[in-house]
Amino acid sequence: MLPVLIFPQFDPVLVHLGPLAIRWYALAYIVGIVLGVALLRRLVRLVPRVATVEQADDFLGWVTLGVLLGGRLGYVLFYQPEVYLAHPLSILEVWKGGMSFHGGALGVIIAMALFTRRYKLNFLAFADRVTVAVPVGLALGRIANFINGELWGREAPATLPWAMIFPNAGPIPRHPSELYEALTEGLLLFIIMFVASRRQSVREQPGFLAGLFLAGYSCARTFCEFFREPDAFLGFLPGGVTMGQVLCMPMLLAGVALMVHASRSPVYTGLPATTPDTGA
Repeated sequence: MLPVLIFPQFDPVLVHLGPLAIRWYALAYIVGIVLGVALLRRLVRLVPRVATVEQADDFLGWVTLGVLLGGRLGYVLFYQPEVYLAHPLSILEVWKGGMSFHGGALGVIIAMALFTRRYKLNFLAFADRVTVAVPVGLALGRIANFINGELWGREAPATLPWAMIFPNAGPIPRHPSELYEALTEGLLLFIIMFVASRRQSVREQPGFLAGLFLAGYSCARTFCEFFREPDAFLGFLPGGVTMGQVLCMPMLLAGVALMVHASRSPVYTGLPATTPDTGA
């Protein structure tokens, strides 16, 4: 039998600045959003153009609000509504954790809808560029989950070379499911999205890349849920499924529908060639 790995005791706080503490989890959100917008600046320049670089920069504030508000409210409503409704002020205690990807996704969709309406942009074409960058943030977020020693996996065979004992999960070896998600929802999905986005014929079908992301994430998350321990306050739902898998089902259907719709839509030619681009 191979020796079981012991979870390294990471400090969830990266650095203390007097009374302030910068946590790895917060840093993952900040770096993920900044890197995502930096990539978006390059993607909007591709033909057909969907926005200016200046507009991509402006989207930084919109997407930040969408991720934070949507992620937090999604967790409150999807996972523990009775707890937070009984103690509404605790909704503001984001430093204690509690963010939902599915809620964050809804927040970003709303932010994109408002943003593209304000600037008179094609919503689906802009969403295609945004979703290519999203897996970067997902990978960083899951790595931060691992550093925090949270969202660990189900019991794993002790013979599994990377089976790990987490400090707050008892003495049994577990799957490091956070890393599984970082590799599948993050790295693998980013490679698929990036390679697909390099084809102009794909970029000319508004909604295809967004649909590919929704379907790809749903498949990756559903797969990883088979190795991830369900939240203690929820457990398994009827049929042995998890809340994460249930929330992925409508995403998968929406993703397939978007790809089918995009493949049947007219070719998108993008912004006029004379559209000013003031970004550096």
